[in-house]
Amino acid sequence: MKKLFFGLTILSFLAISCDSDDDNSTNLDTLTLNLSGLEALGDNFVYEGWIIVDGAPVTTGRFTSVIFPQNFAVDATQLANASAFVLSIEPLNDPDPAPAPTKVLQGNFTGNSASVDTGLIGDLINVSGTFFLRTPTDETMPGNPNNGNDQYGVWFGAPGMPPTANFILPELTADSGWIYEGWVVGDNGPISTGRFLNFGDRDDFTGFSGSEFNQGPPVPGEDFFLNAPEGETFPLDVRGRAVVISLEPLPDDSPAPFAIKPLAATAGNETAPTAHSFNPNTASLPTGTVTR
Repeated sequence: MKKLFFGLTILSFLAISCDSDDDNSTNLDTLTLNLSGLEALGDNFVYEGWIIVDGAPVTTGRFTSVIFPQNFAVDATQLANASAFVLSIEPLNDPDPAPAPTKVLQGNFTGNSASVDTGLIGDLINVSGTFFLRTPTDETMPGNPNNGNDQYGVWFGAPGMPPTANFILPELTADSGWIYEGWVVGDNGPISTGRFLNFGDRDDFTGFSGSEFNQGPPVPGEDFFLNAPEGETFPLDVRGRAVVISLEPLPDDSPAPFAIKPLAATAGNETAPTAHSFNPNTASLPTGTVTR
């Protein structure tokens, strides 16, 4: 698994306070955001733009609409001296003037424009991993003969005793501002399999799993036997359904998957020990251009 790299020099602003615009300034210029691939946030969060001036972040304004282009009036001197642009996700009621850890887009200015992408999170392009269909929470103990119903569960990694992680994705930490979440698309929309930081450990959810070995194996995943969401019928046959790994902001008040879904696949008909490969889903990655 590739290690998430946050060593960019501009990121020194994470540990310092945000500069504020001069409220009395009349020397303003226009910053234009032309972004694609963003989705509306939950009610308690907003997007906020920042320019990096002499290593420090200066806010360019907050917004909730994801229709672009959008224009923002920014101090002309600061804008001319900006080296980079960063887009973050911030609480709606935010007492902290500094940027939150959850950075979505970043790009360095070349002349009067900056091409922004998700590289600040890590490499979301050269990604890979597998999943397999099995129902370990319907077995009385790990490794027991299964009950012939493995199509009702999905687990992330390589099948085995025990299963093992085999993902190439950015490594996340509790203070990175992001967390992974697994999904299976049911008859009425995406169904979460749980959230996790580490592909080599269990996720935070077992609410749909069986009642025997309920915690499951030491990898993220879920069986679909109990407590079906509204509009769904359990047990849920995963075969032929979309399986997705998303990146979710922390904290996150939306029950739906966030826009960034680096891995996606359609489950085949074979159950474990067959592994199914995820495909890089670069089309889901937000991008855009910022001009001054």
